[in-house]
Amino acid sequence: MPARRLRLVPPARLLDAARVVQDALAALRRELEIPSDFPAAALAEAEAAAAAGPRDTGGGREDLRALPFVTIDPPGSMDLDQAMFLERADDGFVVHYAIADVGAFVEPGGALDAEAHERGTTLYAPDVRTPLHPPVLSEGAASLLPGEDRPAVVWRIALDGRGEPVEAVVRRAVVRSRERLSYDDAQARIDAGTTGQEAAASLALLREVGELRIARERERGGVSLDVPEQETVARDDGTFGLELRSTLPVEGWNAQISLLTGIVAARIMRDGGTGIFRSLPAADPRDVERLRRTAAALGIGWPTEVAYADLLPTLDSAVPRHAAFLTEATSLFRGASYEAFGGTGQDAGVPHDAAHAAIAAEYAHVTAPLRRLVDRYGTEACLALCAGEPVPRWVLDALPGLPRTMARTGQRAGSFERATLDVVEAAVLAGREGEEFDAVVVDVAERDDDAPPGAPARGQVVLAEPAVRARAEGVDLPLGERVRATLREASVAERRVLFTVGPSGDAD
Repeated sequence: MPARRLRLVPPARLLDAARVVQDALAALRRELEIPSDFPAAALAEAEAAAAAGPRDTGGGREDLRALPFVTIDPPGSMDLDQAMFLERADDGFVVHYAIADVGAFVEPGGALDAEAHERGTTLYAPDVRTPLHPPVLSEGAASLLPGEDRPAVVWRIALDGRGEPVEAVVRRAVVRSRERLSYDDAQARIDAGTTGQEAAASLALLREVGELRIARERERGGVSLDVPEQETVARDDGTFGLELRSTLPVEGWNAQISLLTGIVAARIMRDGGTGIFRSLPAADPRDVERLRRTAAALGIGWPTEVAYADLLPTLDSAVPRHAAFLTEATSLFRGASYEAFGGTGQDAGVPHDAAHAAIAAEYAHVTAPLRRLVDRYGTEACLALCAGEPVPRWVLDALPGLPRTMARTGQRAGSFERATLDVVEAAVLAGREGEEFDAVVVDVAERDDDAPPGAPARGQVVLAEPAVRARAEGVDLPLGERVRATLREASVAERRVLFTVGPSGDAD
């Protein structure tokens, strides 16, 4: 889809429009108490750690620089958490997955550690990124940048011919990534079928292993939704825009390697009686029934004997009706949380039912420690358990409080990211009130029983151009149908956009 800019704004006002967005985002950060800088003590610790190199964590490091690791990330990424190398072994495969060793740079209990607990996760916005760790670490000494020797935590996961894990171990190592690839780069190389080099062969296996893992996910009853992503983008002229970006197949295959690692990490934690799971309750039967009604309203056949996980592969997000259904399906699984066990003072034991319903397996976050706090703790627990050593005391002491920390910081991150989109959407549309746009109705709220006759329905629409998803009202909102939507309000300051769909906005 073509890039989008602020539209119908005279060139002389471009910088003014950009300032309006920047001012609104600055106000949002103040409202949510998002820090603009690192405390001096935390920054000093990070700079000293980067200069000194990885601290001695005990046990030494295996030299794996001969393995041709590559990273696959969005273009321009510098905080590179993961690098991979895949190879065949007998009738199966071996996945080597290198993860940035943040624990080698952050001193437990120090100022940098305390600040990471305050932040919890990296926050992304079109103007400024608010990192979990100072860039001197997250984009420098700890990042798996190509051509640099880096400390890493490397998972070695043996798979059988069906892609099921049969053995997994994790240890500290030193690695040297060969190349930093974007998703587009990786997809192009896989599609071209380039052979003859170790890294190229590894990419080819990523498709094969990724598809096997997707098949195993469906067998378990897990789901992966192919919904186009709405992204804010910063332009070279200082303005901001929106894009709807369809995911590439390689992104799904790449994600399966991370999911695989999280699944085997959870098994190690369960066997060792210490760790922290990422859990998600099963969908409420009432929500499943609601989704079935949505499918019927959209004209999507969903036989009662067909499982939800089996329906999804038959849908194409490029079809408006299917996109509306997939968008609605994102709300089916709600209530994700963390469950810690085996920590200091925790006597309840391993949770009996802590599966992640969307993955259909027990699962742990261990693959993004540069950007998510909890991953460092899960990683350290797995390292100790695999080595047959006691889990470090600082990990055990932190485990009981981690779910609360991640809930607090995760809620703030979700609020910030949604409000950021609201700001940019309003800015893109400001000054166009009264105009009509091509749109698709993607969500319709159920009417209250006491709603008066003729009261407008409420829902959401996605515009064809620009890539905006916003609230809409109308006497009739036909779910999954194309409509003409009239812009009623676009307020950057209030972070609000509202459309009406009615007699003047109906599709031809």
